[in-house]
Amino acid sequence: MNILKKLRSNIPNGITCLNVLCGTIAILISAHPHLSYGLTAWQWASLFIVLAAVADFFDGFAARMLHESHPIGADLDSLSDQVSFGVAPGVLLAFNLWGNVPLWLAFAPAILPVATAVRLAKFNVDTRQTTGFLGMPVPANAVFWIGYVASMKDGAQWLACPWVLIPVLLFVSWLMVSEVPMLSLKFKTWGFKDNLARYLLIIGSAGLLICLQLRGMLWVIVFYIIMSLLFARKQSK
Repeated sequence: MNILKKLRSNIPNGITCLNVLCGTIAILISAHPHLSYGLTAWQWASLFIVLAAVADFFDGFAARMLHESHPIGADLDSLSDQVSFGVAPGVLLAFNLWGNVPLWLAFAPAILPVATAVRLAKFNVDTRQTTGFLGMPVPANAVFWIGYVASMKDGAQWLACPWVLIPVLLFVSWLMVSEVPMLSLKFKTWGFKDNLARYLLIIGSAGLLICLQLRGMLWVIVFYIIMSLLFARKQSK
């Protein structure tokens, strides 16, 4: 029985390990941009980052459903998020800039893991972020850069220009470490009135992804930021 209980308590941690595994695979694939097996390397890397985000959602969901917590759970989650949503999107962006921009600009995405590390460290000691976020959560950072790379690959090469890329990198990094109120998709109830912003966000995001596919991920996060500015402060009161 003790073995079964121990296994049960580690189910959320096991799912978290899938998060960091997927993030690590995304990094390895991003470092070999010329590989192609059905999908291009950047598409495979994007897919594994998305799978990491799915695992990140379900580890917390499993912990709540099983009423299990583990002493290393919070730290393991943050370390995994740093790999999957900080390092992985930074590497993905850097290798898709490499050879197409000045060398210094290809190294600029290194700011993303720094910002996510600060964001995660702040989150772990901040007791105010139970029903919403202060600053943009790191999975949103990863989703944004998947959409950014997809847009560049689809012909929007102006996104790789220094006067565009550097301000966007700085803004996204600042947004993660800021205290700007941001929406959370955690539902306390399923009522439409109490969750209007969340339902609008889900419906709008689905529409963007259907219409724009991977490129839509960039606009999903833009939409998320706008919705947060409109509704998050009101919901936190």
